[in-house]
Amino acid sequence: MTGPAKRAVAVLISGRGSNMDALITAAAQRDYPARIALVLSNKPDAAGIARAAGLGIATDVVDHKPYNGDRAAHEAAVDAVLRRHGIEIVCLAGYMRLLTPFLVRAWQGRMLNIHPSLLPAFPGLHTHERALEAGVKLHGCTVHLVSEGMDEGPIMAQAAVPVLADDTADALGARVLCQEHRIYPAALRALALGQQGAGPDENAALLNPAA
Repeated sequence: MTGPAKRAVAVLISGRGSNMDALITAAAQRDYPARIALVLSNKPDAAGIARAAGLGIATDVVDHKPYNGDRAAHEAAVDAVLRRHGIEIVCLAGYMRLLTPFLVRAWQGRMLNIHPSLLPAFPGLHTHERALEAGVKLHGCTVHLVSEGMDEGPIMAQAAVPVLADDTADALGARVLCQEHRIYPAALRALALGQQGAGPDENAALLNPAA
């Protein structure tokens, strides 16, 4: 007997796609409820595109440059590609485009993003530098559903790492990235199964020392 069909996922990238690799690895597991059906980039030279193609995954590029700043037209083209491939869930993995309400609403509740901070702390860019400047003791990453507000959607999963006394932004970012690779597949699994979150995190005691 065969199990339920795996849900078709598109991973949107703009660069090397290290979180894409983590999702591909997870999806290769027999009992994982999703499959990576498409990797799409807004940059023709994104290293992750070649990587995905080499693994036999369908790829596409919708370069934003020919649209001359017409974000709505670019996103309409992206949406058309997603629908042509029968995509059910979208995962943003280093997709360096600020989305308009059109694409967010089209995939409401079915689009995930990974952010390198413990939201709601440090939305936006340069999170590791800002964490060090703020002197926080804990930093980490968050997977959330995408909403129209930047980095404001409902949280699916989080993981924390301690900030060390001699940390640099690069060193802190490398530790956070290891956690990103762990919680993004867990959050996608939860969403593919129709759950509200990825379940208890092994680092929950760091997030809530009283736990």
